Amino acid sequence: MNRSDNMHLKGFQYFYFLTVNVKALLLPMILLTSAKSSGQQIKVAPFSVNISPPIGAPVAYAPARKILDPLTASGIILQTPGDTFVLCAVDYIGIGNEGLDAWRLALADAAGTSFDKVNVHALHQHDGMRCDLTVERIMDEYGLGGTRFDVPYILRSIKKVSRAVKKSARRTIPVSHVGFGEAEVHKVASNRRILGDDGKVAIIRWSRVTDSAAIAAPEGVIDPWLKTVSFWQGNKPLAVLTYYATHPQSYYGHGDVTSEFIGIARRAREKKLNIPHIHFTGAAGNVAAGKYNDGSEEMRPILANRMEDGMLRAWEATERFAISAREIQYRHTKVALPVARHLDETDLRGKLASDTLSRIMKLSAAKH
Repeated sequence: MNRSDNMHLKGFQYFYFLTVNVKALLLPMILLTSAKSSGQQIKVAPFSVNISPPIGAPVAYAPARKILDPLTASGIILQTPGDTFVLCAVDYIGIGNEGLDAWRLALADAAGTSFDKVNVHALHQHDGMRCDLTVERIMDEYGLGGTRFDVPYILRSIKKVSRAVKKSARRTIPVSHVGFGEAEVHKVASNRRILGDDGKVAIIRWSRVTDSAAIAAPEGVIDPWLKTVSFWQGNKPLAVLTYYATHPQSYYGHGDVTSEFIGIARRAREKKLNIPHIHFTGAAGNVAAGKYNDGSEEMRPILANRMEDGMLRAWEATERFAISAREIQYRHTKVALPVARHLDETDLRGKLASDTLSRIMKLSAAKH
């Protein structure tokens, strides 16, 4: 779009943190610290909903042809005497613009809280759904409505998750302790862009790699630590959140819907612990599994096992601390990123009107 002050204003993104005071872990969307309990109780309630799309619905790169394993929207409701917060992780490739607004407004209403205290996070699996009602509206102007987004399904899913949130909000459980743990994950994440001696990008290493030079290149600068935050009532665990930074792809692009190796690992841990397990993808713009993944079907369970092992060791390393509502703070900040200079509304709309460009290229134009 054309660069202007108004476009900068429209580019605001919000970063949200919950804080709980003394031992600090900075995690995507949630910052928890702990101190000696001061008596004001907090409560938590997990929720999880199957939101797998119907066969034929447009997933990231092709119509859904089979459901290999279910997609879910899972999260927690965290209550203090004066506030209610919702954290929700969704097995979608992305949720943006008016699509994100729709999710947050619906979950806020269901939980009886305000829009700004709801955080919805897309895990970015590449065989998950897209959800951007703004992009869909733009595409519809050019006769492309419904080609990349299944809006009725999206709205049904939001309603389904909202019902689960509303039900869980009535069944919150007192929390006495919060737990923190971490462990290194081995042979999963690596840098996507490998620099040469001149400091410029020499090799691009995507999520799946067969090129010997890319495989041999160093792992690069990553965050190898998988973090856990858990909620407890005495010695009883109530829910666990995990965070790890990598693009969560092994192989994809044919419409075989899956929550990928992170979802497989998450379900395995959930089954073994018999408590809700919610996973979040960390900052992974330049991080993927490429060094350790050749894109074969055999690699998905191998990567899942490595993730599960990291989750297990982080859980075993958990330290628990008494917690109360006085240790919880809520902070958010507005960030406006500059619009790229090469983006021009006339040019982008020209691409949308083109008779020769592919639908994926038109989707890219609408997104920008």
